[in-house]
Amino acid sequence: MIGLFGGSFDPIHHGHLLVAQAVTERLGLEELRFVPAREQPFKAGQHDAPAELRAQMVALAIAGERRFRLERIELDRPGPSYTVDTLRALRTREPEREFAVLVGADAAAELPKWREVEALAALARFIIFARPGAAVPRLPWPVDVVEVPLVAISATVIRRRVAEGRSVRYWVPDAVAECIAAEGLYLTDA
Repeated sequence: MIGLFGGSFDPIHHGHLLVAQAVTERLGLEELRFVPAREQPFKAGQHDAPAELRAQMVALAIAGERRFRLERIELDRPGPSYTVDTLRALRTREPEREFAVLVGADAAAELPKWREVEALAALARFIIFARPGAAVPRLPWPVDVVEVPLVAISATVIRRRVAEGRSVRYWVPDAVAECIAAEGLYLTDA
């Protein structure tokens, strides 16, 4: 089974990586693909870093982890990025594969608002992971719940720290911190 972990990754941080590792190990995933959104429908116009730089940071963060991969499917088509479209495209491209979509409990509460929500359960298995302060919602189709380490790191706080001139070392992988500095990302608190 292939895990799909989508999001803005603006920027990717250690909380994302710990969730990915925990779910991959717990479910024995063949591989886990990070799927940066070109534009998340619920965050239209709110991404601070361009899609290609967010993808670059993901690639830097997962370098060397044999079961992690960057999946560019949402980057290579115009946004907004809808999960149902991504799953259909992946199933067309890789019909022999079984996919599982990782969703945080906070995002899972929004699933009823997702485009063509009724089609999602037929396209992939859904894995809900707990996040600090978010209860796991009840959904109208079967889901798996995986307990993950609860690390209260958020991309919003990381962007704010950069804007304030504070260090993000230990919040993000070193290579991601270096990319943020080299590209001058997040210098203004948007």
